[in-house]
Amino acid sequence: MSPSQEPVFPEYETETSQTSKLIKKFKETPFVPIGMGGFAAVVAYGLYKLKHRGDMKMSLHLIHMRVAAQGFAVGALTCGTYGMAAVPARANRD
Repeated sequence: MSPSQEPVFPEYETETSQTSKLIKKFKETPFVPIGMGGFAAVVAYGLYKLKHRGDMKMSLHLIHMRVAAQGFAVGALTCGTYGMAAVPARANRD
């Protein structure tokens, strides 16, 4: 890019830190990182419980953990979508 050209997205090109990008994303849409964190927590719990699953088959345990992780992520995104739709409605009432 030549110096005379202005960047297309100056606010994104000036931020190089991954932490600052994550903080900005968390402020814009807080339920996305919450969903990602919940997904990671369910996966970590599933890996921990893998050794203590008893006589449950491995495939059944993995299916349960996948459904729980997906359910948490979809639930967080649904709550976020509902919350973002409610914000303009509240702003219009004021």
